[in-house]
Amino acid sequence: MEIGIDSFAAILPDPTTGILPSATERMADLLDEVETADRVGLDVFGIGEHHRAEFLDSAPAIILAAAAARTRRIRLASAVTVLGAADPVRVFQEFATLDLISKGRAELVVGRGSFGEAFPLFGLDTRAYDDLFAEKLDLFLKLGETTHLNWNGRFRPPLDGQGVFPRPHQPRLPVWLGVGGTPQSFARAGALGLPLMVAIIGGTFDRFRPLVDLYRAAGRQAGHDPGVLKVGVHAMGFVGDSDGEARDSFFPGWAHLTAKVGRERGWSPPTRAQFDDMASPEGAFLIGAPATVAAKMLHAGEVLGGVSRITFQMSTASLETSAMKRSIELLGGEVAPKVRATLAAR
Repeated sequence: MEIGIDSFAAILPDPTTGILPSATERMADLLDEVETADRVGLDVFGIGEHHRAEFLDSAPAIILAAAAARTRRIRLASAVTVLGAADPVRVFQEFATLDLISKGRAELVVGRGSFGEAFPLFGLDTRAYDDLFAEKLDLFLKLGETTHLNWNGRFRPPLDGQGVFPRPHQPRLPVWLGVGGTPQSFARAGALGLPLMVAIIGGTFDRFRPLVDLYRAAGRQAGHDPGVLKVGVHAMGFVGDSDGEARDSFFPGWAHLTAKVGRERGWSPPTRAQFDDMASPEGAFLIGAPATVAAKMLHAGEVLGGVSRITFQMSTASLETSAMKRSIELLGGEVAPKVRATLAAR
């Protein structure tokens, strides 16, 4: 099982003073986090894409390129690229360039996105949300197959054999399909034979098993080798020296962002009781001491029928630099060895 971190480069107020860090300070801390993850042996670090004041990740490829210059081994991914709101040619060029800089460590998780701000920002109709994504995913995958492409679609001018450069260091850029809870998205990933990254940001892991089974069934029906039908999980996660410390570190930032997004979407205000329930042994938050988190990761793998990658969404923590680095060190130094040793023994 590959283990990593996803960040949305969240910029949150200090839980004690209420003061926001500067964007420059937050970006410097984020790059330190990637460097720490590389040093402690984690497998992947992902940067999301949002176009909101709470996040600094509107240009993830640039952040990842800066991280590539400071790291040696860790894979560098988007988490996710909102492909329906982007030009697939430009995205391909950016990540091919990142792949050259990192000497073959670039990956993408592409998805429709859970926020809609990018579409009006770039002059796109949100009513075509799924059609935009389906067409642009088709183009992006074809760009990985050939340098000179003839292609026609509804939402972008055609390609008439122009060359798309540069080409990546890897023979093909790895592409995962990021999904939430829509059955059609799981089936699409299976039909295309793409690795699946499931965002499980609440509830329990077992409720996603029917959807993961749908993904695997769609892949088999399309004739894909089961070996390519990998399942990844993106979940809220934070590691502390004790369960209580980890929960107390993560809760303020989670509550702040959840309340803000909830007001926009008509949700009830989040409570500590809800949070503690999701951080309990049955919940889907990977938050606690190393032994607690390792056990929950193994449980997630079991109930989902095997998981190839788990990434921790840590950027909604309190963002105290020392606490974040400590969490990353515990994840790489204690949690990952426990999980890998258990899986190897099985």
